[in-house]
Parts: sequence; C-alpha cells; structure tokens
Amino acid sequence: MSTAPPYPAAHRLLEGKSVLVTAAAGTGIGFATARRCAEEGARVVLSDVHERRLSAAADELEKLTGKRPTIVPCDVTVEDQVQRMIDTAATAMDGIDVLVNNAGLGGTAKVVDMTDAQWSRVLDITLTGTFRCTRAALKHMIPRGRGAIVNNASVLAWRAQEGQAHYAAAKAGVMALTRCAAVEAASAGVRVNAVAPSLAMHPFLAKVTTEETLRDLTAKEAFGRGAEPWEVANVIVFLASEYSTYMTGEIVSVSSQRA
Repeated sequence: MSTAPPYPAAHRLLEGKSVLVTAAAGTGIGFATARRCAEEGARVVLSDVHERRLSAAADELEKLTGKRPTIVPCDVTVEDQVQRMIDTAATAMDGIDVLVNNAGLGGTAKVVDMTDAQWSRVLDITLTGTFRCTRAALKHMIPRGRGAIVNNASVLAWRAQEGQAHYAAAKAGVMALTRCAAVEAASAGVRVNAVAPSLAMHPFLAKVTTEETLRDLTAKEAFGRGAEPWEVANVIVFLASEYSTYMTGEIVSVSSQRA
C-alpha cells in the first residue's frame, strides 16, 4: 500500500476567478475543492444544505486561508433555493466564473428491494440537482461569454457495483448531462466537464460504509489506497483553470482502479 503524496503547493491557477462550490461543508471532496480553489487565488462561495456544517466549513477555510468565504445554504432539490444561491454568489463575487457541482447522495439497496422513494431521492439530488444548478449557472454564464462548470460524477457510472443501481444511474446521467450541456454552451465560451472519482477517503465515508466494503474497494485500487479528497480537488482545479481551455464535454477519471 502506498502513502499519499505531500500536500501540493499552490500555483495561482485560479488567480482572480470566482468559484461557487455546492455541498462544500464537511470533510469530503466539496470542502477540499473549496480550499484548493482559495489557495489557487480564487474568491470562493460555499453552499450546502447543512447550515451548521456550512458555517463550520467557512470558519475552517478562513483559518486556513485568511479569507472568510460567503456561504449560501441551499437544497439543490428546490429550484427557488438554487436560483437564490446563484444570485447570491454572483452578487458577492461580481459574477461566477466557475461552478463546481458536488452535491450528491448515495445509499445501498438492491434493485429488487429498492423503493420508489429511495430511487427518486438519489436521482433528485444527484442528477436533477446537478441539472438545476447547471441550468441556473448557464443562464448567468452564457450572457457573459465565459465560464466553466465542473460536475462530480463517479466511476460507478461505468462499472457495476452491487446495491448501487440508483447512484450509478444518477452518475451516468451526470455524465450525459455534462456532454450535452458542453455542446450547447461551447459557442458561448462556456466549458462543462466532469471528474469521475473511484474511492476518496474521508471521515464521513467511513461513517456510512462498512469496514468490509471499504477493504474491498481499497483492494481494487492500484495504489492500494483511496484518494485523498484534495487529490480529486486538484483535477477539479485543473478543469476550472485556463490550463484546460480546449477541454469540454470530457469526463476525467480520478482513479487508480484496476480494470
């Protein structure tokens, strides 16, 4: 098993950019992305449905970077809240250059046992929530003639895993949405891409996943470990930056998973 590399130094890849990150509270990919964006010179707005955790995330980011981000509570299943989030972020940062769609919901249930409610909730948050945020952001970015959207997909959209039909279907939908939105927005100078992580380790994942499952998933990784959330965030930063100006409609796998 390899160990994670040292945390990387910043290179000001997002100097002067304004970035909105959804589901940014807690210890996962969302907060890691917000931190990396701030370290790379961006102004950042954090959003999450969990207001207390969102405030704590802002406290932590201020402690780490010296700048307190604007926070906007938002449930991505509610259109009015999504629009308020976009409007608030655009006002706070004088426009939105980058949207990172990180909101999503998992769960475990076999198809034969899955209820309509379980299926619908995962799809509504993970896929339809990404659609709502993308739609609202495009209405803001297209008239400005620039912008980048980075969606969080998953390798499960490509690879089957027992008990994950709803999550896999939602993430496959995120990939398809990414490609179609990218084609539609390209002429306006707006790029839409996605990352597809395999296993990103953080405390919340450990709480909701059995040790046996984590061992099985880790065993599939060529490095013998899950990714650190910031390793996924680094790729999101790349897709948000000027280093990826000729990429749109792409799904970048952030994975060492064996075929």
